[in-house]
Amino acid sequence: MTLSDEQLDRYARHIVLKEIGGAGQRKLLQAEVVIVGAGGIGSPAIQYLAAAGVGRLTILDDDKVELANLQRQVLFTTRDIGAAKSRLAKRKVEALNPDVAVDFSARRIGPDNALRFVEGATVVLDGSDNFATRLAVSDACTRARVPLVSAAIGQFQAQIGTWRGWEPDRPCYRCFVGDAFDADDCDTCAELGVLGAMAGLAGTFAALEVVREIVGFGQSSSGRLHLFNGLTPEMRSIRIVKDPSCRACGQPATA
Repeated sequence: MTLSDEQLDRYARHIVLKEIGGAGQRKLLQAEVVIVGAGGIGSPAIQYLAAAGVGRLTILDDDKVELANLQRQVLFTTRDIGAAKSRLAKRKVEALNPDVAVDFSARRIGPDNALRFVEGATVVLDGSDNFATRLAVSDACTRARVPLVSAAIGQFQAQIGTWRGWEPDRPCYRCFVGDAFDADDCDTCAELGVLGAMAGLAGTFAALEVVREIVGFGQSSSGRLHLFNGLTPEMRSIRIVKDPSCRACGQPATA
């Protein structure tokens, strides 16, 4: 594809980066990214991926905007309270960048429909807030051989990882958390709190990793988990080892 004069102007700061250039920008414009969750992590990620010129975004969120969301979900305003997040996100993206086509769904994603949502995507970004959704998305991405960038936050902590579990030497998200589940007495964000800026940090970093997967600049982050401590503050990265007994990526049928 040939970039128009308007696109050359809009994406000029990308194009002058030798690690991206015109070829990288064309990859972005031809990419399809699925974003699970339009909340604290999804809000900044959606905005930066739309601004970057990702050609198609599919936004999945079954929730509505609440007043308590606005401390960290910067995609929304006070006037948006009560409206569906996924539909609002589509409108915001269309206003930000007409180059980006937007699909959305207000259906909850789970094991029964995750594969249908992620198949054909270039990358999936998961900013959901529960293990049931994260594991359903991860298993579907592994099966469909779609790179997954996952991000999570809590209080003053954030973690971001990139997963390519179908590759023989790379772990999936399930290798990291196992068969984790959401206990009935599990503490929630509402009970423990979360610093709004940590959501922005996690979402922006996740968007960076999505762009890295699409364009291929720098070193791959696959299989590495980046941990942020907002109290210290400090960041560290750890390597996650593939679990040979993982039921999603450790079996020959899904390798």
